[in-house]
Amino acid sequence: MGVAAVAGVSADAAGEAPIKVLIVDDDALVRAGLAMILGGATDIAVVGEASDGAEVASAVRSYAPDVVLMDIRMPRLDGLAATEALRRRPEAPEVIVLTTFHADEYVLRALRAGASGFLLKDTPPAEILRAVRRVAIGEPMLSPAVTRRLIDHVSDTGADGRRRHALELLGRLSEREREVAVAVGRGKSNAEISGELFMSVATVKAHVSRVLTKLELNNRVQVALLAHDAGLTLP
Repeated sequence: MGVAAVAGVSADAAGEAPIKVLIVDDDALVRAGLAMILGGATDIAVVGEASDGAEVASAVRSYAPDVVLMDIRMPRLDGLAATEALRRRPEAPEVIVLTTFHADEYVLRALRAGASGFLLKDTPPAEILRAVRRVAIGEPMLSPAVTRRLIDHVSDTGADGRRRHALELLGRLSEREREVAVAVGRGKSNAEISGELFMSVATVKAHVSRVLTKLELNNRVQVALLAHDAGLTLP
């Protein structure tokens, strides 16, 4: 199956535009199941489906989704390569990667490429809906504990090199920006960082924005991974 549009896009009860979702998976049953789950929410609309990563670019151009649910393992172009290409685009949609494994090296690579989080394919429907809503407003899906577990369980021989690289990048930041980056790596919300570092929430948001710009990162998940790589988030 190629790229397909899905009918029935409508605004929610409050009159706001629904969150537009593109489903990318080579398994038709998985696509159907996700479409059924998402279709039951008034504030979410499945605008299209694709069966391979090679179809993602054209589907995003056609349907302008807010969120892409991206399978990792697909036959022609896997979800990792598709995510990397997609997140390089200006105004790219948020990406949630789908997997059957808790600790998958491809998941970690997709997160480093700019995905906002991941879902196991057997995730309960309510959690899938919650995840889509969270990433649509720019919130990460990963807790520090999940990040550490991924890093610990995936065989990785490049840790020392990444630590040096992460420390070098973080060296671009001011002392205050670095404190904010480490707090993000520890899973703190803007409100929690505000209280911890004695600054307004608006100032925290400004610092986070500058951190993303200076480090050329897409989202808070990448900031958290960088802080973990640098060894700055341990208790």
